Amino acid sequence: MMKLAFSTLGCPNWQWREIFAAAKDLGVDGIEIRGIEKEMYAPRVRIFDEANREATLEQLSQAGIALTQLTSGATLGMPDSPAAGRQEILDYVDMAQALSVPYIRVMISPQPGPEPVDLEQGKKLYQELCEYAKARGVCLLAETNGVLADSQVMAEFMEGTDPEAAGVLWDIHHPYRFFNESPEFTFQNIGPYVKNTHVKDSVLKDGKIAYRMMGYGDVPVFDALKILKTASYSGFITLEWVKRWNKELQEPGIVFYHYVSYMNYLMEQI
Repeated sequence: MMKLAFSTLGCPNWQWREIFAAAKDLGVDGIEIRGIEKEMYAPRVRIFDEANREATLEQLSQAGIALTQLTSGATLGMPDSPAAGRQEILDYVDMAQALSVPYIRVMISPQPGPEPVDLEQGKKLYQELCEYAKARGVCLLAETNGVLADSQVMAEFMEGTDPEAAGVLWDIHHPYRFFNESPEFTFQNIGPYVKNTHVKDSVLKDGKIAYRMMGYGDVPVFDALKILKTASYSGFITLEWVKRWNKELQEPGIVFYHYVSYMNYLMEQI
């Protein structure tokens, strides 16, 4: 059975106690870490440091809430900064091992849409980092963003990777919005690699993306859910509400509640 989670990207002004309380009250199964308050670099978040880690994990365990993923900002395909991306992933892997978090998100480039990258460099660095992650029981998930939102390019990128340490984070929005792919087409190409998902909704307004609460855009989320269920996917469906980058978006208290209600409704219809 698929499980629901939200990313902390959607609640940039909330303290940990508010994040945890919302997750518990809404009955979600997991929380994805992408910044807490002003700190974006997860290894520097105080509630996860050595002094506080045990108490935080106990709090989550008692509530039945998982830490689903550490979502790094590391980019592996930008020609001018491979070293920075590499060090960030090493730090995140060590943190994930300490917290028993299974997945870390990596990107080929920082923008959701396509931009010039060095795919050969990105693939080489990805495989090197996957070896480091595998030895620590962690899996690196390449997100369908940038040129890797083209599912055919992603499928080629994933060829020859170690399935124990590598996989795909399927952001359902990006292949549809940037490459006009149907969920069926995307999943045909990358289905065997998908281990985690992101969802968000949007419309095109005057040629630009305008994010909407779930169900108020035209992203075919329901189609994707049906495909995932047919494939016996039992992982997380995580709302990535990009509030941190778009301050004008609705507040998380409203959006998260609507997300849970809407997704539960959709899953009842499958």
